Amino acid sequence: MNQQFKPAIADGATSSTALIEKLSEAARFIRCHSVASIFHAGSGHPGGALSSADLFACLYGAEMNVWPSAVNEPTRDRFVLSKGHAAPALYATGAHFGFCDTKAALGLRKLNSPFQGHPHVLDLPWVETSTGSLGQGISVAIGMAIGLRLQRIPARVYTMLGDGELQEGEVWEAAMSAAHHKLDNLCAVIDYNKLQSDNHNDAIMRLEPLADKWRAFGWSVAEIDGHDIPAILEALRQAGATHGRPSVIIAHTVKGKGVPYMENIPAWHGSVKLTPAQAEDALTALGADRTTIESLLNV
Repeated sequence: MNQQFKPAIADGATSSTALIEKLSEAARFIRCHSVASIFHAGSGHPGGALSSADLFACLYGAEMNVWPSAVNEPTRDRFVLSKGHAAPALYATGAHFGFCDTKAALGLRKLNSPFQGHPHVLDLPWVETSTGSLGQGISVAIGMAIGLRLQRIPARVYTMLGDGELQEGEVWEAAMSAAHHKLDNLCAVIDYNKLQSDNHNDAIMRLEPLADKWRAFGWSVAEIDGHDIPAILEALRQAGATHGRPSVIIAHTVKGKGVPYMENIPAWHGSVKLTPAQAEDALTALGADRTTIESLLNV
């Protein structure tokens, strides 16, 4: 992690145990806020938002060198959500770490709201680029990494991809380009929950052997449990210490993590409408107390 800025989550975290507890709480908030925003929107993508929450918590809470007052600093780290449909989790992350207002971020997909179904760079100053068309985010991240290198700015670029997104040819063109340019200031994180919009990945177009594919393209590869916070932090640390090639973290996750009726069910990928009972059940399963549930659902 670069040292010019200090992630807010680190305040008061004097031990690794304290940090892990703070990151776990951040992930819980991200999941709860994502569910609530999708409920209010009447549509959205809960599965991938829930599966990626621990990754978001670690990136913004412990790894990346950016915080609200640093969004325009040239030396800030950059994050690109290549799987743009997981925007509810990004907005929830922004709300938790002070990039945006918590209540306003519940306005997902509402008319004139800056919190649209996919991130829009002109609406939210802390969002680095607009995403939605799968495969384009990682390409933009590579452009950022090259630009930072040309300007001799010692910042890093992180991008999160979905596993279904890896079926896009543009992803592999990007992977080849990043390795060719030896972009060791670039780290890709794959939310590998094994499901996509219509079915299991293997039923649409299988990805395995996924780690071998990335290694063949010249990337440094880490394969981890994407819900194990210490493992995520260690993989990010190793990526930051890698020289001469880009890094990819293949994070094995559970679609709909934390909500039993959503877990590993393709139908909960997206374009779903949560009933009040479903939203309350989900928040309860995620550990929200009655006061929190009412504050999230009754706005």
